Amino acid sequence: MDRRTFQMGMALAALGRTGFSAAQDKWPDKPVKVVLSQPAGSGPDNVARLLGDGLARAVGQPFVIENKPGGQNVIGAQAVARAPADGYTLYFATTAALVTNSYLFKTLSYDPLKDFTPVAFVANSPFAVLVNHDSPIQSFPDLLARSAKDPGQLSLANEGPRTFGGMIARLINARGKAQANLVSYSSVGVALQDVIGAHSSAIVADVASTSQLVRQGRLRMLAVTSAQRIAGWEQVPTVAEFLPGVDMTGWMAMVAPTGTPPAVVARLNAEINKMLNDPAIVQKMLTVGPIAAPGTSPKEFETYLLAEHKRLGQVAAEIGLLPE
Repeated sequence: MDRRTFQMGMALAALGRTGFSAAQDKWPDKPVKVVLSQPAGSGPDNVARLLGDGLARAVGQPFVIENKPGGQNVIGAQAVARAPADGYTLYFATTAALVTNSYLFKTLSYDPLKDFTPVAFVANSPFAVLVNHDSPIQSFPDLLARSAKDPGQLSLANEGPRTFGGMIARLINARGKAQANLVSYSSVGVALQDVIGAHSSAIVADVASTSQLVRQGRLRMLAVTSAQRIAGWEQVPTVAEFLPGVDMTGWMAMVAPTGTPPAVVARLNAEINKMLNDPAIVQKMLTVGPIAAPGTSPKEFETYLLAEHKRLGQVAAEIGLLPE
């Protein structure tokens, strides 16, 4: 290569870098789409809309929430995995989409680890075991005792074995030596109506979906599935207080298609963490259940994600949940 050709190549490369940098610098210059795998009105949807409003104010462009429920998170996750990595499509994901689906399905149309770039860890989303407010079941140990006494008579509603709530229900049966009849529902909303109507004995569901029903006196919370008691529900014991070692906390996080510009990821991470440190935002999140978890960098989130894959993979093996 002669000197002139080399200089021209360097100039073109510099021009390309300048154009790419300029595109990042003006991000966003149009609305940003945030995809969810859950329906409107769900716990993740409420949190995503709260963040979307804050991000829109911070960067000056709308953040449009697009609900793509169904397929046990596959539909929404796949849509984002195949989207352009330009910073204009994001995925507000849960534990199921980014971790447990890996152990529940032999084949997935997306790769939870390879197809997404971690942006920000947003919140922990504890689950709980709940009963109808008028239920004769008075406590979590009472639920275990009644289940063992009359095998198969006590029904424990959940969204199905290949969901995070379904895994928790199986783990309770396994570690609690319980023999509850695990009843699968098409959605947490349908399951909740059956518990409220006393057609099902109890339910495993996320606090975000059930907190208002508890406050309204329609449901009673027996125990939470996190390792520690949770803010706002300090009077409710943990499952771990009766079954040591149980720590099944869901979470919510923002990710983007792999290849999204690092400058865009860094900006989003900074803006989200700023919101998660705002007491007003934290309080709003608590009213619907999730607990804000500010301060996590994209790299720290990536490390956590790998650890969760290992931990929950072991849980799946313990309860005998084989991929299909």
